[in-house]
Amino acid sequence: MNIIKQITDQIESVEGVRLLNVDPGKATNRTVVTFVGEPKAVVDAAFLAIKKAGELIDMSRHKGAHPRMGATDVCPLIPIADISMEETAAYAQQLAKRVGDELKLPVYLYEAAQPDKSRNNLSVIRAGEYEGFFKKIKEPQWQPDFGPAEFDPKRGGTVVGARDFLVAYNVNLNTTSTRRANAIAFDVREAGRKIKDENEVEKTVPGSLKSVKAIGWYIEEYGIAQISINLTNINITPVHIAFDEVCRKAETRGIRVTGSELVGLIPLKSMLDAGKYFLRKQKRSTGVSERELTKIAVKSMGLDELYPFKPEEKIIEYRLRSQADSKLVNMKLNEFADETASESPAPGGGSIAAYVGSLGVSLAAMVANLSSHKKGWDERWEEFSKWAEAGQQYKDELLKLVDADTKAFNQIMHAMGLPKGTEQEKSVRKQAIQNATRNAIEIPFKVMQASYNSMEIIKAMAETGNPNSVSDVGVGALCARSAVMGAFMNVRINASGYDDKSFVQDIISRGKEIENNAVAMEAEIVKIVNEKIAT
Repeated sequence: MNIIKQITDQIESVEGVRLLNVDPGKATNRTVVTFVGEPKAVVDAAFLAIKKAGELIDMSRHKGAHPRMGATDVCPLIPIADISMEETAAYAQQLAKRVGDELKLPVYLYEAAQPDKSRNNLSVIRAGEYEGFFKKIKEPQWQPDFGPAEFDPKRGGTVVGARDFLVAYNVNLNTTSTRRANAIAFDVREAGRKIKDENEVEKTVPGSLKSVKAIGWYIEEYGIAQISINLTNINITPVHIAFDEVCRKAETRGIRVTGSELVGLIPLKSMLDAGKYFLRKQKRSTGVSERELTKIAVKSMGLDELYPFKPEEKIIEYRLRSQADSKLVNMKLNEFADETASESPAPGGGSIAAYVGSLGVSLAAMVANLSSHKKGWDERWEEFSKWAEAGQQYKDELLKLVDADTKAFNQIMHAMGLPKGTEQEKSVRKQAIQNATRNAIEIPFKVMQASYNSMEIIKAMAETGNPNSVSDVGVGALCARSAVMGAFMNVRINASGYDDKSFVQDIISRGKEIENNAVAMEAEIVKIVNEKIAT
């Protein structure tokens, strides 16, 4: 761990880079490090990490279950936001050249960074591993892309590339047999296995899963065999499909899957999709919270079998999320009320309107979920599940707007505090105030739209939902109407300070229409609710 920390310290020394995850594997003797930042900063941090790893790790003494060829075995750059794969590949090529030129290491390009498609596959490049590369590097077709064509006994070689997000995922088996684990890996991986027919002609039998690489190994640390899987395109084969397929193939060989583990980070969508998949298999509503969907995914795939699964540490969006962006939403109820009641002007009516709207649609989602599980209504679970899922989406949108409204107010206050001495300073200050004001108009307008649109779900639950919960729907309608009207007050008061009068006229006109429709919709829903209560 001391060696690993010395390497990650180099990464953290670069301004603009954020270390997200360090995942050391004891049996694999291999650590996966994830960090994010602006492209140039990431390239600098990666270079320093590769340099430090070469100083601290002696490959001539290294052993581990995972295939490897160097102290820094592989360094992929992954586009996260506001950058194309082509641009990412160019940065990977810059990094590879720098490593080859300055560190005198043999470097190979792979995936999108490698122009020669005959040698862009990582497993093909790494074939023969560290021990075989002393000879392999001398072959004409395996000259490195950068650096010397000499294999360094201490540092080995490295592979640098650009690719989409990859999920590294291990499935645990109730066997200690590497051979049987490999057999299952060959059953599922896209490359499949090679066999000979009756004429001794070798042919390839592909596996059952596309965009999947897999091998079997024994992990002494846990005393079990695993299927080690790389999901190279989670849009084609998501993690839950890989898990279920391994379960099926293992069962045909008399082996049972006992759980699984994630190496490094996973996108939130993968966990939510998995949770919904397993709920659908149970014919249960998928319209539950992110937290509940993640919990279902963890339990269904046994992601906590070997050690606790902590979503805040393993899900990439949660690691990237700034606490400042969700300060209010993360408060306890009493803390939120205290903060609102304090002498500070924010959070104010706009944030409260968004929160009231989220509570209104939450009640509708609750009724949809209760209806999907109502005795005698089993055949209607999908109908109510769709309503509940739509309700969760509006709830999440409105919760984000709680903090967004307060942030918009603070931006106005910040703009007003800018210097106004010179003519240029006055101009900059005025423009900043106008920009912040427009944002402070648009945020509560979004609250209006989301709250009004959520009333479709509330009305549907009043008409078709569990009649025992009809009063809850009524309260939801009152909340949604209040959210629309309250948010519109904020739109109007902020619009009074905005100079673009055509924009103001348009948004006020649209706002009045939404408010009128919300009041009419609330009256319809309350009428339905009162009639049902009366009977």
